[in-house]
Amino acid sequence: MENLTRKIQSAIQTNDFATITSVFTGFGPDSWQNVGQGEQRSLASDFICQAVANPNFLEQAVKHPEMEQTFLQALGHLPATVPNASDNTLRQALFDAKVNADDADYSGAARILGGMRMDDDTNSVYYTSKVAKAEIYVKIAECFLAEDEIAESDSAVNKAGSAVESLSTEEKEGQSALLLRYKSTTARVLDANRKFLQAASRYHELSQSSSDLLDAEELLHFLGRATTCAILAPSGGQRQRVLGHLYRDERLSELDRLSDFCTHAKIVRKMYRHQILQASELKQLEESLDPHQKAIMGDGLSILERGVVEHNMVAVSKTYRSIYITTLAKILNVDERRAEKLAASMILEGFLHGSMDQVNGLLEFDAEEPTEVAWDRSLLSFCSELNRVIDAIKVRTTT
Repeated sequence: MENLTRKIQSAIQTNDFATITSVFTGFGPDSWQNVGQGEQRSLASDFICQAVANPNFLEQAVKHPEMEQTFLQALGHLPATVPNASDNTLRQALFDAKVNADDADYSGAARILGGMRMDDDTNSVYYTSKVAKAEIYVKIAECFLAEDEIAESDSAVNKAGSAVESLSTEEKEGQSALLLRYKSTTARVLDANRKFLQAASRYHELSQSSSDLLDAEELLHFLGRATTCAILAPSGGQRQRVLGHLYRDERLSELDRLSDFCTHAKIVRKMYRHQILQASELKQLEESLDPHQKAIMGDGLSILERGVVEHNMVAVSKTYRSIYITTLAKILNVDERRAEKLAASMILEGFLHGSMDQVNGLLEFDAEEPTEVAWDRSLLSFCSELNRVIDAIKVRTTT
């Protein structure tokens, strides 16, 4: 044991990577395989402490492929506590080296950082503040996103969210950059998970940020992403509300000058007004989508095609009282069987109000009450019921 400790100490002083690697990954007489597990943990802890204490060695070692495996081997055999939390310091150094390399390994970097030990106990060497925890989890989420590992990034951003939510108002002050990164990462994770409604709301919120960290062009790009997600979102009242927020945004027309979003404003306006969209209007939008936004659904339609067909179905219901399935199929640009199946599905899910006459191939729509009228009627009913209850109470108290 002492011989191995001296050997490692000497190798660190001379940057002798080969000797250190032979100790931790070899099987010869000078390998740590020849000592017990307890001694292995002590040896790994001592090695990491010495490596971190020697900046010149550490800077070069974390960039060396064989040394990376040696470090990981040592990190996997540690005691409950390493002095000064040197293992966390090493993980951070390895993380920085991997993300800053020419052939950056973001996934590997995230997994290394994910192994950091973080305690809430202020007396622990591994005590980590809530702000520091949030930043670590955001870094991990960003790296997994860069490699399209969505499940892992989702898990990390949820942990970051827990840390952010636990921050006091005072703790959040001065953390504008971190909070912005967290919100941006959350929106991207929702987008990647195809939770387009939530992503649209998050992107729109980011586009309205007053932070000095974002210029007008960056804010406009967030608005563009919000419109993309709103267009791709499933039909329903929630999407209509999100479209309404975007429709009323004074900057919507400015998207016309951005190549990736130049058709979005027109499409958002037509969708909000329940106007039918033509396939030719969607070509440029489709070309600007990210790969995960072009996925084919179980019914054989792409996400965009499904969203637009559902929108056009609702638009038809606002224009017609009844329509033959054959005519509907032509308007939706799908075959009759798919048009009938989609209409039935939307009626069952409550996205469409109507009924279907399959014998005659006819779809009949129910006349919907305007939202304002429905609200007035509900309010009047509530007031009448309230007056009735008050009158009943008065009668009982006077008898």
